[in-house]
Amino acid sequence: MQFLKNILILAFLLPLFSCGGKDGLGAVHISDRQILVNKVPYLIKGICYHPVPKGSSKRNFETLTQDLALMQEANINTIRVYEPIKDKAVLDDIHAAGIKVIIGFGYNQDGVFDIKSGTFIDYVKAYKNHPAILMWELGNEYNYHPEWFEGDIKNWYKIMNNAAGIIHQNDTDHPVTTAHGELPDAVALAFSPNIDVWGINVYRWDNPESIFSEWEAISTKPMYLSEAGGDSYMSIENHGFKQGSNESAQATANANILSKIFKNQDICLGVTMFSFTDGWWKAGHPERQDVGGWAPNSSGVPYDGAPNEEYWGIVNIDRQKKETFEVLKNKYK
Repeated sequence: MQFLKNILILAFLLPLFSCGGKDGLGAVHISDRQILVNKVPYLIKGICYHPVPKGSSKRNFETLTQDLALMQEANINTIRVYEPIKDKAVLDDIHAAGIKVIIGFGYNQDGVFDIKSGTFIDYVKAYKNHPAILMWELGNEYNYHPEWFEGDIKNWYKIMNNAAGIIHQNDTDHPVTTAHGELPDAVALAFSPNIDVWGINVYRWDNPESIFSEWEAISTKPMYLSEAGGDSYMSIENHGFKQGSNESAQATANANILSKIFKNQDICLGVTMFSFTDGWWKAGHPERQDVGGWAPNSSGVPYDGAPNEEYWGIVNIDRQKKETFEVLKNKYK
């Protein structure tokens, strides 16, 4: 009788511990230059997602249901977040929408699941079996900030590589990536052998195609564009696009960029375009949309060379679709 009771208890508990990679629902592995989800090649048709409401500088997910519906309409299959999602219900909803997540860890986030404190691995352990997880990401464009690491960016690469090794020890079902600003150099690659997939933030006007041959020449690992795109504000009149708010400039740029990316699927895993919604918190007063802003290495932003930081959404802050929404929808079919 006790044996039968034990079998029944085991049958009840097993599903609770099998919500991700271990039962095949979310196993993600690397094969040559491909990423495989449950042994099937996966093309990232993604978006960067950091929803901050009007008047705030803090991310929240109050609009998640609406956002996920819009993402589904746009055929988005992956979202990239810059810090961990702490609410399991949010991950559950993302998974239910048929979308996967690249979870980003910052170096210093006041000890909350960050790399500096080492608490990032607590998050990995807690959520490594969640079927929404695609990859773990370490840092975003930190190569532009050696001043954060005693003036020597090699210190960051060592920290990043060590963190990736710790993740590998605790999770064999998800790759580790990073979002590097532009093409990694020989130092970055040499110090980071534990990085499985290189995300590269690329702003080369409306044609990122040169990055693929450059990557092919220096690495056999898979890569994807962790950021790419254009904003919907023209600081100057240029290339036939008028100064001011200009959705057509953004739509044209994104159409050209996506065409080049998907033409190079033998090298590139896809893209998480920047970004889902306009961010009013980025350049001044969170209660209104400001022109301006600054981003490292941003002179390649089409078509004016100026990253107007609050105008990057494929939808505006009220979730009204911009012209580029249809571009993603068609390119992501």
